[in-house]
Amino acid sequence: MNISRDEQRVLHALAQGGCIAYERGANGRVVRVDCFNRDGFRLADCTLEVFAKLRSKRLIESRSSRPYRISDKGRRAVRPQLDNR
Repeated sequence: MNISRDEQRVLHALAQGGCIAYERGANGRVVRVDCFNRDGFRLADCTLEVFAKLRSKRLIESRSSRPYRISDKGRRAVRPQLDNR
Protein backbone atom coordinates (compact mmCIF):
# COMPACT_ATOMS: atom_id res chain seq x y z
CA MET A 1 0.00 0.00 0.00
CA ASN A 2 1.34 3.43 -0.89
CA ILE A 3 1.44 5.71 2.14
CA SER A 4 2.85 9.23 1.91
CA ARG A 5 5.42 10.66 4.31
CA ASP A 6 2.85 12.79 6.16
CA GLU A 7 0.54 9.80 6.50
CA GLN A 8 3.43 7.74 7.90
CA ARG A 9 4.20 10.44 10.48
CA VAL A 10 0.60 10.55 11.65
CA LEU A 11 0.30 6.76 11.77
CA HIS A 12 3.55 6.52 13.71
CA ALA A 13 2.30 8.99 16.32
CA LEU A 14 -0.98 7.07 16.59
CA ALA A 15 0.82 3.72 16.88
CA GLN A 16 2.68 5.04 19.91
CA GLY A 17 -0.57 5.95 21.69
CA GLY A 18 -1.67 9.21 20.10
CA CYS A 19 -5.14 10.19 18.90
CA ILE A 20 -6.85 12.48 16.41
CA ALA A 21 -9.39 14.84 17.97
CA TYR A 22 -11.97 16.16 15.52
CA GLU A 23 -14.65 18.82 15.35
CA ARG A 24 -17.83 18.56 13.30
CA GLY A 25 -19.59 21.45 11.59
CA ALA A 26 -23.30 22.23 11.44
CA ASN A 27 -23.74 19.84 8.51
CA GLY A 28 -22.19 16.92 10.44
CA ARG A 29 -18.95 16.77 8.47
CA VAL A 30 -15.52 16.91 10.06
CA VAL A 31 -14.24 20.48 9.69
CA ARG A 32 -11.14 20.43 11.91
CA VAL A 33 -8.70 17.79 13.10
CA ASP A 34 -5.85 17.88 15.61
CA CYS A 35 -3.43 14.98 16.01
CA PHE A 36 -1.84 14.58 19.44
CA ASN A 37 1.00 12.23 20.34
CA ARG A 38 1.09 10.28 23.60
CA ASP A 39 2.79 13.20 25.40
CA GLY A 40 0.00 15.62 24.46
CA PHE A 41 1.93 17.58 21.83
CA ARG A 42 0.12 18.57 18.62
CA LEU A 43 1.40 17.20 15.31
CA ALA A 44 1.35 19.89 12.60
CA ASP A 45 1.47 17.38 9.70
CA CYS A 46 -2.09 16.19 10.27
CA THR A 47 -4.38 18.12 7.93
CA LEU A 48 -7.92 17.45 6.76
CA GLU A 49 -6.49 16.02 3.53
CA VAL A 50 -4.22 13.55 5.36
CA PHE A 51 -7.08 12.67 7.72
CA ALA A 52 -9.42 11.96 4.79
CA LYS A 53 -6.83 9.74 3.09
CA LEU A 54 -6.18 7.73 6.25
CA ARG A 55 -9.89 7.34 6.85
CA SER A 56 -10.64 6.27 3.29
CA LYS A 57 -7.86 3.66 3.46
CA ARG A 58 -9.34 2.48 6.80
CA LEU A 59 -6.04 2.97 8.60
CA ILE A 60 -7.74 4.91 11.43
CA GLU A 61 -11.08 4.37 13.14
CA SER A 62 -13.35 5.96 15.71
CA ARG A 63 -15.51 3.93 18.05
CA SER A 64 -18.50 5.37 19.91
CA SER A 65 -17.74 8.96 18.78
CA ARG A 66 -14.36 8.92 20.53
CA PRO A 67 -11.17 10.40 19.04
CA TYR A 68 -9.74 8.54 16.05
CA ARG A 69 -7.09 5.91 16.80
CA ILE A 70 -5.03 3.61 14.61
CA SER A 71 -6.79 0.48 13.35
CA ASP A 72 -5.35 -3.03 13.06
CA LYS A 73 -4.86 -2.46 9.34
CA GLY A 74 -3.01 0.76 10.16
CA ARG A 75 -0.71 -1.04 12.60
CA ARG A 76 0.27 -3.48 9.87
CA ALA A 77 0.81 -0.68 7.33
CA VAL A 78 3.05 1.61 9.40
CA ARG A 79 6.80 1.15 8.93
CA PRO A 80 8.82 0.55 12.10
CA GLN A 81 11.06 3.36 13.33
CA LEU A 82 13.86 3.41 15.88
CA ASP A 83 11.89 5.09 18.65
CA ASN A 84 8.96 2.62 18.63
CA ARG A 85 8.22 1.12 22.03
